[in-house]
Amino acid sequence: MSEHDIPRSDALAWVNGSDAPEKSALDIGFMALTDSASLIVAATQGFAQPYGLTLNLQRQASWATLRDKLLSGELDAAQGLYGLLYAVHLGIGGTPPVDMAVLMGLSQNGQSINLSQPLQEAGVTNTEALRARVRQNSAKLTLAQTFPTGTHALWLYYWLASQGIHPLDDVNTVVVPPSQMVAHLQAGRIDGFCAGEPWGAQAIAERKGFTLATSQSIWPDHPEKVLGCTQAFVSAYPNTARALVMAVLEASRFIDQSEENKRSTAQLLSASEYVDAPLNAIQPRFLGQYEDGNGHAWLDAHPLRFFDEGKVNMPYLSDGLWFMTQFRRWGLLREDPDYFAVARRVQQLKLYHEAAEALGIAVPASPLRSATLLDGKPWDGADPAGYARSFALHALADVRQASAL
Repeated sequence: MSEHDIPRSDALAWVNGSDAPEKSALDIGFMALTDSASLIVAATQGFAQPYGLTLNLQRQASWATLRDKLLSGELDAAQGLYGLLYAVHLGIGGTPPVDMAVLMGLSQNGQSINLSQPLQEAGVTNTEALRARVRQNSAKLTLAQTFPTGTHALWLYYWLASQGIHPLDDVNTVVVPPSQMVAHLQAGRIDGFCAGEPWGAQAIAERKGFTLATSQSIWPDHPEKVLGCTQAFVSAYPNTARALVMAVLEASRFIDQSEENKRSTAQLLSASEYVDAPLNAIQPRFLGQYEDGNGHAWLDAHPLRFFDEGKVNMPYLSDGLWFMTQFRRWGLLREDPDYFAVARRVQQLKLYHEAAEALGIAVPASPLRSATLLDGKPWDGADPAGYARSFALHALADVRQASAL
């Protein structure tokens, strides 16, 4: 990769003397996904050492395994799904509640909803055809996502509901690790999936499926992966946590700096110890160059981003709030939580501000940001309880999917 050249004189003030990291060698979990890039670059391209850190990357087989190792302390921090961290914090699913921390955002955009080749051959190549297939055929389609409370489950649910398809009643959903999606599609065990790249592109390359929708078409510049850990880690090692954020912020800035940097990062990711996928499945969508396997190609206006002048990395309160509204919408929470109290506890705004300001990275003035999603519904974080109740399609009061976690 190209040698980076980013001034560190101000930043290094944070890693000398009493501000030095309390723990220097960290075990960092990641998944075989394109959006693990900033962690891999930080660990392997010299971004961590100036902050007194050595990052030992540990690739995980599934999000459930990553979660369990994070909670046991086998991993110090990890690439995480927003919904995974909030579910653990709230005690949803198979683990008791544990205070969790979102240190920073790692990426925006770059996920996709994909259907199988048999559906494509049957003419189910658009939303109208999918809706007709769901309503006319008694055999339910089986669609996979990567973790019951994760971003991919919630993008899939949101998109299906926006098309008038109830994600809990009209289709079956199952959990499959992202790197196994294409194999499950090929074996006919699933009819489609929502996952991160490069697995949507790989399904097209292997002629096993096609892309019906991207996550950025659901919510342009949506929050995606985060850098997460337990609150206990932040409390025990605050200087380490700040130094880790600074190293990953620098790596994120480096990736988004130029197309050359993106191409060299894509090459790095393709290695067997990281994403272990062909470069031609990783690089095009990494650069925003999309083909859907159904005859359409475009340069996406909202590609996978890692920095965008720091707007990707800010742990906005509103991002955490949104995922909790979807837990409530789909019955994963029986009652409204204290939305803002939970988000303020999980989102490590003070630590992020310190790290970003030391690096001269602008910090947005407000911890809330607004957006309009594909169904025309605006979101600004001001009234999460009202927002959660406002949807025409939602779950019954019972927690239908708790047993699946």
